[in-house]
Amino acid sequence: MNRVLVAGIGNVFLGDDGFGVEVVRRMDPSAVPASVVVADYGIRGVHLAYELLGGAYDTLIMVDAVELDGPPGTVAVLEIDEEPERDAPPPVDGHGLHPQAVLDLLRKLGGGVPRVLLVGCRPQVIDEVMGLSEPVAAAVDGAVAVVTALARDETYRRADRECADA
Repeated sequence: MNRVLVAGIGNVFLGDDGFGVEVVRRMDPSAVPASVVVADYGIRGVHLAYELLGGAYDTLIMVDAVELDGPPGTVAVLEIDEEPERDAPPPVDGHGLHPQAVLDLLRKLGGGVPRVLLVGCRPQVIDEVMGLSEPVAAAVDGAVAVVTALARDETYRRADRECADA
């Protein structure tokens, strides 16, 4: 079985930026295999990078508010290329690392993750306010279902492929 880390990312004091945190808070740990770790990283992007540095995970599923096409509350699953073509060093701001910056820092530290997925939701409000906007709040339960299904699928992804190849 693959080891999967589901990481909720965001700042709950900035409105819809708290989307990832709310999704992982609502996830039922018993709904995913034991090899899946669900954790709220909030604004602790540096901690997430160091957690991944040990190479303990085959798949990282990040959940965050991101700019997507569509109206606020739109949810999408994106596969992230862990090695973008950039020469600039990653910003090291422990309270503001967005998903790609976490991966850039991880790579700079000498680590990596074989597969990275991002479950993103288009925000409506990123401002100093507590709580999610109505369209983003309405998207949370659907996102929980998507993340739970992805975590299950990713856990058995390699094993299924090996059985098909045999």
